[in-house]
Amino acid sequence: TDPMFSIPGKQAVSITDRAATHIAKLMAKDGHQGLRIGVKKGGCAGMEYTMEYVDVADPNDETVEQDGARVMIAPMAQMFLFGTEIDYETSLLESGFKFNNPNVSDACGCGESISFKGVDELAA
Repeated sequence: TDPMFSIPGKQAVSITDRAATHIAKLMAKDGHQGLRIGVKKGGCAGMEYTMEYVDVADPNDETVEQDGARVMIAPMAQMFLFGTEIDYETSLLESGFKFNNPNVSDACGCGESISFKGVDELAA
């Protein structure tokens, strides 16, 4: 099946080398098929990212593979995540995945809660 939102020859999201290395490690540790990324309502800006291990691939997910890492994007999240770069950052205070998403119109200070342009019109 074709993903809902795609441009031929272009992956839905890009994964930096650091993120690919970390995702591949997480997959290998417990034998997971990959990491599913989605969005849900919540947080101070209206929506937040979700991440979960995948043991059985959903045929409706958009799958991106790079350097041993496999990321699945839930169907409802594809339009919100299209064009996003997934990175993994380590600093003195914290380490974790960072989403550089061109579709975000507003984000809270922690960067975990986001809102998107035009979401209110979509929900109506």
